[in-house]
Amino acid sequence: MNTDARTDELEGLCEALLAVGDGEACRRFLEDLCTPAELRSLAVRWRVARLLHRGVPYRKIYQLTGVSTATVARVARALSHGSGGYQQQLGRLAEERP
Repeated sequence: MNTDARTDELEGLCEALLAVGDGEACRRFLEDLCTPAELRSLAVRWRVARLLHRGVPYRKIYQLTGVSTATVARVARALSHGSGGYQQQLGRLAEERP
């Protein structure tokens, strides 16, 4: 598969996610789209990102989530040097909370 096709597919997925509408519809869409293992992996990585953002140490995150320290490090690297998606969403959620 060439890069343009992958980009088009990702753009299509992004458009579908943007059109979901609400939390319940998003959950149903993700449950249909992902395997249970994929969905758990995504959810755990998001939890790890939130914990890292709050300054929770790696070892405590491991205790809370059961994920490997390698996964915690991978999420931390994405928070620091990724495309900014985690930071953007964490910021948006912080703005929504009083």
